[in-house]
Amino acid sequence: MISNSVFKNTVLFLFLSIVACGNSVKTQEKKEKKKEEILSTNLKPISEIITGAQNTDAYLPLLKDKKVGVVTNQTGILSEKVHLVDFMLEKKIAVQKIYAPEHGFRGTADAGELIKDGKDTKTGLPIISLYGNNKKPKPEQLAGIDIMVFDLQDVGARFYTYISSLHYVMEACAENNIPLIVLDRPNPNGGIVDGPVLEKEFTSFVGMHPIPVLHGMTIGEYAKMINGEKWLKNEVQCKLTVIPCLHYNRNMPYSLPVKPSPNLPNDQAINLYASLCLFEGTNVSVGRGTDKQFQIYGSPYLPITNYSFTPKPNLGAKDPVHNGQICFGEDLSKIEKVKQLELKWLIKAFHTTAMPKDKFKFFNDFFTKLAGTKTLQQQIESGTPEIAIRKSWNKGINEFKAMRKPYLIYGE
Repeated sequence: MISNSVFKNTVLFLFLSIVACGNSVKTQEKKEKKKEEILSTNLKPISEIITGAQNTDAYLPLLKDKKVGVVTNQTGILSEKVHLVDFMLEKKIAVQKIYAPEHGFRGTADAGELIKDGKDTKTGLPIISLYGNNKKPKPEQLAGIDIMVFDLQDVGARFYTYISSLHYVMEACAENNIPLIVLDRPNPNGGIVDGPVLEKEFTSFVGMHPIPVLHGMTIGEYAKMINGEKWLKNEVQCKLTVIPCLHYNRNMPYSLPVKPSPNLPNDQAINLYASLCLFEGTNVSVGRGTDKQFQIYGSPYLPITNYSFTPKPNLGAKDPVHNGQICFGEDLSKIEKVKQLELKWLIKAFHTTAMPKDKFKFFNDFFTKLAGTKTLQQQIESGTPEIAIRKSWNKGINEFKAMRKPYLIYGE
């Protein structure tokens, strides 16, 4: 028989053991919770895209003790409030000059507007314009530069001139023995490869290479292709380094944090840009001079409909097409995102436009430069069905996809 004192001591021991065990479990749970908090603080989620500019550890060491030139504009940012140039200066990188493409360093100039050299009011750095008569940096403009950094947000269309500026910068760097670092950025239309391939005889600043209208490559991948295919003058090759995006593949949706140019105000405009830009080679407005640029189309010569707009001068369009005239057409600002180069609106507008005298004045000389071929205009004018037009692109698109494959960074 167990005495009362022994029984009490046994009960007390069991109680204390249970309490101690419970405290131990709670302590372990607290440790695990703390560990999770630390991990969540220091690790970025794998789905968060990191641009080349944000991938700072990969390129800052390459700039140490170098005199640096930077090709960039308002899209060259690390965050909403931090621009690449300001970041480099803060990190004691010896930035010497800024080289600005079409629309200027701050990205406010009209398409095609002449931009003069100047000085950045914030940093005091000289700005060299790479547009107009000076698309390619001259040797004297590169004097004192040890290495060049290129950071522009492209939108994936052949006639968007940032890739043409890339070509000329690469060529100038190759000729002057200056290494080039391209800070890559996602292509918001990266999953689309479509349209006629440019024919060599129609080469211009809005189409410099034998690629479809929508090429489906990032600007870093495109730089690799320019180099690899020896498209630069005299087949020179640039000493190129591409700083890749992290946690990105080309089929991921990507919303641009800042307008890439004055007339691409949002994701919808960027998605429709390639399809509607073909209208720039016709007498139809694409909404320049409104707040729905590249989201609408219309003209005074199209049938009267429930939708109309009147272009007026605004930021990025000092003298828009059909300035002050009522234009009838369609509002595409709310439609689902397109997954190809859409022709239906262009074909519809051609067949419903009531032009004075000659209907074929619908097209102007710029259309062939944008299309990169005479064939598309001829097909539309002759009434070739859209499905047949698309079929005629297949061979060129397939050959292009095979050509670009070695240069891809983010899968096919």
